Amino acid sequence: MYGLTRGVLTGIAAGVAGFLIYIASAWVDGGSTGAFWARMGLFVAAGFIMALSQLLGGWTKGGFPKISPNVFLFGFVPVLIAAGWVMLFSQPPNTIQQHISTWSENIGIRDVVQNLREYVGILAFGLGLVFGYTFDTSGPRRTTAVVDRDREVVREPVGRPEDEPTLRDRRDTTDAPRVAGRGFLGRRRNVEPTTPVSDGTAAGEGTYADGRPVDETTVGPTTRR
Repeated sequence: MYGLTRGVLTGIAAGVAGFLIYIASAWVDGGSTGAFWARMGLFVAAGFIMALSQLLGGWTKGGFPKISPNVFLFGFVPVLIAAGWVMLFSQPPNTIQQHISTWSENIGIRDVVQNLREYVGILAFGLGLVFGYTFDTSGPRRTTAVVDRDREVVREPVGRPEDEPTLRDRRDTTDAPRVAGRGFLGRRRNVEPTTPVSDGTAAGEGTYADGRPVDETTVGPTTRR
């Protein structure tokens, strides 16, 4: 769809530009200054329409056209000076034309300007084309959703640090025997594991599963290394 739109608009613009050039060549005749600038204006309009067709057919992207300052300053202004100088030199003799001719002779460009005089219509067309290139678009506007952070729901963590078992609780609930130390002649003494205390007493107090009281100083069976 994009290529079809651009192709159709380019064809229409080419037809309109050709019609303007035909009017400038066939209908606007005469050697007066007004007739000369009327022809130049039609050539400029033809070039501008060609550039505008590309803007509307491919560059708009749903946005609004605007002038690019950098392209206008560094692209259009130099072309305006060069093409405008040749057009002022090519117009029918008048005060401005005489000044331009004298200045061209003084800076040594009269021969170049004289040769370009025959192509003044092409220069005018290019001037309108470059002016059309100064327009561009930034694309469609994009809306972003604004999140009100003050209304966000803060969820509590699943587990709290105070709910985690302490290091001593983990040590008391393990099934592996705890090493109490080394006894006489380097023998290792193993203490039997204790069950978790359910009555809120200090760790290490309570009873074993068989009903015997817990005493951390009780020495279990010893093993030789």
